[in-house]
Amino acid sequence: MTGATRRGFIAGVGALPAAAAVPAAARMDSASARIVSPDGQLAVTLDASGPTWAVDVAGRVIVAPSPVALLLADGGRLGPGAVPVRFLRQVVTGAWNPAYGIRASYDQGCSELMLEMHDPVRDIRFALVARAYDSGAAVRIRLLSAPKAELALRGEETEVRLPADAVVYASRDEGEYQHAVQTRLDPVPHPELTSSSDHGALADIPLTAVMADGAGVLVTESDRRHYPRTMFRSTAQGVVTHLMRYPGRATGWSGPGDTPAEESFSVPVPFATPWRVAVVAPEVARLVERQDLIPTLASPNELGDTAWVKPGRLMRIRDYTTQAGIDTIDFAAQRKLDYVMWDAHWYGDGTDPSDATHAIPAIDIERVIAHARAKRLGMILYVDRVPAMRQLDAIVKTYRDWGVAGIKFGFVWEGRQSDVDFIEHLLRTCGEHRLMVNLHDNLRPAGLERTLPNYIALEGVRGNEQFPTATHNCTLAYTRALAGPIDYTICYANPKNKATNAHQMALAAIYYNPLTSLYWYDKPDKYAGRPWPELAFLDECPTSWKQTVSLGGKIGEHAAVARQAHDGRWFVGVITNEQARTRTIALDFLGGGRWRLRRFADGPAAAEPWATPVVLSTQVVDARSRLAVEMVPAGGQALIFEPL
Repeated sequence: MTGATRRGFIAGVGALPAAAAVPAAARMDSASARIVSPDGQLAVTLDASGPTWAVDVAGRVIVAPSPVALLLADGGRLGPGAVPVRFLRQVVTGAWNPAYGIRASYDQGCSELMLEMHDPVRDIRFALVARAYDSGAAVRIRLLSAPKAELALRGEETEVRLPADAVVYASRDEGEYQHAVQTRLDPVPHPELTSSSDHGALADIPLTAVMADGAGVLVTESDRRHYPRTMFRSTAQGVVTHLMRYPGRATGWSGPGDTPAEESFSVPVPFATPWRVAVVAPEVARLVERQDLIPTLASPNELGDTAWVKPGRLMRIRDYTTQAGIDTIDFAAQRKLDYVMWDAHWYGDGTDPSDATHAIPAIDIERVIAHARAKRLGMILYVDRVPAMRQLDAIVKTYRDWGVAGIKFGFVWEGRQSDVDFIEHLLRTCGEHRLMVNLHDNLRPAGLERTLPNYIALEGVRGNEQFPTATHNCTLAYTRALAGPIDYTICYANPKNKATNAHQMALAAIYYNPLTSLYWYDKPDKYAGRPWPELAFLDECPTSWKQTVSLGGKIGEHAAVARQAHDGRWFVGVITNEQARTRTIALDFLGGGRWRLRRFADGPAAAEPWATPVVLSTQVVDARSRLAVEMVPAGGQALIFEPL
């Protein structure tokens, strides 16, 4: 944390570090209290009579009074019927600097309100803790004391009651997005990924709500630790948390009768549940600028010095021979990438007998890693969940000795408390050995990249492995992509792509992922024989940013995002759905001076989008310019602005 100060109480798990703090208690002459954000626009109200939380912006309801409760393993509910004790307030100021992010510094200024309560039947003291930021609101439950050192739970019922006119976009697993009213959420699941997970009409986080006036709300969670992952289900008045009892995509169970359900779980006392977060923006597209609220709410860095965590772009090695590794490294170096990655099967087939500390005979792994280092590239190695569970200590020691930069763990289970605990153990163990981590399969971000910054990327998305539509890509920009890093695995000039090549390139700037995967299905020989000048955008586009600015968009239709690199250049991505579109973009984000624009645009539309050529051009612009961006169906443009 950099330059942050806190005034008021410090209590329980999840509090930010601070110097001595003095409680400031308000008399309980009222059952409710209210706090406002630093800019005075957003307010959060806690009411002891529910208890409930509520959010409004400039007097307009964003979250109507919504109940908050924990479900106890004995069948009771912690919250309703509890006696209010006191309200405590505090103010947080300052900023913190992430190891990587959508901007160089994250504002953490907020007001915080704690409603302390007592359940006299069970003799449990707990509190509702709420925060009001300029960019959104959050609430969590903090257990303060109980008769026993642990409390057994079976779930949580924190509701989010949005305005009735809100349209909510939701998905499940890697299925298609549904848009519906909040009381009728039932997204279509991916048929291959849901059968072994929690059953019912459930939606994964995040949810994106669009209000009647175009304002946007992203509903998600942050600081999920030693606690099940949240899904949402509809109620008669909104949505409510559902804590996962099964892991997502839980294939390959150990034997007959194996039931990995966790119907209940225990937490220590004191303890803080994850934050329930509502990121709020006056337009849905501007949520892009506010996604840093999610890691800001998470626990601060626990790894110490993380200067060794280096964001960048990678290409995977598709064949499993020493020569394939060397050839891919040479291509990646030519394309100015930062990492190469050997995907599954470099050590075996990932089953129980596979040993992830030895390469197959066709690969001289240490020779290939040495070649990568000579080219100033890092090596990332894939490991399946089963070997990771069986031999993690040997894996991290061996890879550190080899000089590996990171590990991509695949088929990782997430959902139950035990899964969340295993993931944190995995990340922490790798972090202690200076190994970055990319997790794949049915996972969802919750700000843990702040707490353990080696957690640099994750999947949890219907990405380009499944060749989604352009409409899906325009939806992702304002849904899953806003919850945290998103490993979409960008493809280029692939006959299965349903969007143009310029559209694919633009995704590198639109989606935030500190470890961006490029050329996912490619091998070096695909690009032999001609110069491919259009690939310059992918050669140069960073993955961590100094600034991020939304240039407007509409969920499912089009998106435009500008991001400034740390060297001062701006990279812009613009995409459209299956409708041809011309966007006019103001360039006032550029600031003073003149700029050279390098444009990577759709050429004449081909019969199939993937065959549409990319046309390069340059021009000189300044902040007063307005730029016409023409796109063919499923098209886009990628832009680089360089100061003159």
